[in-house]
Amino acid sequence: MNRSSLILPVLAILVAVGFSSIFIVDEREKALVLQFGQVKAVKEEPGIGFKIPLIQEVVRYDDRILGLPTQPIEVTPLDDRRLVVDAFARWRIVDLVEFREAVGVGGIDAAQTRLQRIMSPAIREVLGGVPSIRVLSEDRTVLMNQIRDLARRQAQALGVDVIDVRLTRTDLPEQNLAATYGRMRAEREREAADEIARGNEAAQRVRAAADRTVVEVTSEARRQAEVIRGEADAQRNGIYADAFGRDPEFFAFTRSLTSYERALQGGGSSIVMQPDSEFFQYLRTDQAPEGGPLGSAPASLAPGPEAEGGGDAEGEQTGQAPEAPSTGSVASAPGAPAPATE
Repeated sequence: MNRSSLILPVLAILVAVGFSSIFIVDEREKALVLQFGQVKAVKEEPGIGFKIPLIQEVVRYDDRILGLPTQPIEVTPLDDRRLVVDAFARWRIVDLVEFREAVGVGGIDAAQTRLQRIMSPAIREVLGGVPSIRVLSEDRTVLMNQIRDLARRQAQALGVDVIDVRLTRTDLPEQNLAATYGRMRAEREREAADEIARGNEAAQRVRAAADRTVVEVTSEARRQAEVIRGEADAQRNGIYADAFGRDPEFFAFTRSLTSYERALQGGGSSIVMQPDSEFFQYLRTDQAPEGGPLGSAPASLAPGPEAEGGGDAEGEQTGQAPEAPSTGSVASAPGAPAPATE
């Protein structure tokens, strides 16, 4: 009884010691076996490892790629334009022993602090040697690679590898933003004014060309119209001349009728004529005057050869009107009021 009661505690102790001598390394980790602070073994492959219980201990480190956001720092490029820059670095532990010796028991947190001290001078050194326009342009990729290479060389003493560096922000300081925005606004306004001036100049050229085209087209149209009108007048005059040459008496008759139509219109107009005028020759007789067509001078309106109350026999035979008063008379157009005798 007593012997069996002693075996169970001993077995329990042996099992506990056996379990404490075994450790498992995950595929995302690396491990160091330390004995009194000294490195006795390095376990970089995932699996089961062994250590001496109560004497040795296992320290685990992350084997994945880690991130390091840097604190914003002010950088002065070559053109003296101050910039506020912060970056983001990717790093990884490559040498566990060297890493343990460099950071001690601080581990990842101590390594982050050391890397921060490496990154800030590297950023200032690279960006301080170029103008700010390169930092804000596509050349920043080359600058980020230069920062990475410089930080990688300095971080080798920590047993880590800086895989990549990216600039996450490159802004002006708050006190310089207003002045910079003002300069940018003035520059854009100047460019806009130049564009507007060039547009107005081009519009003026187009407008002047259009006005000149209008004048040219209008002048050409008027010239052609005058030419056509002149040719038409010449044809009309030719037709009149040909008609007059064929039958002068009929031509005189038609012209006289046209003159009557234009002169004897309603509306109350009056015409002052001489008694012996040839204007109303065709109203007194059907014979044309001896001088050809009617003259341009108006004549007084005389009664016909068959006037009431009798008339001169000679006047009836010759078709001439009786003698009118020497002082002249006024004849009214059809529909006009009675003429007044002066």
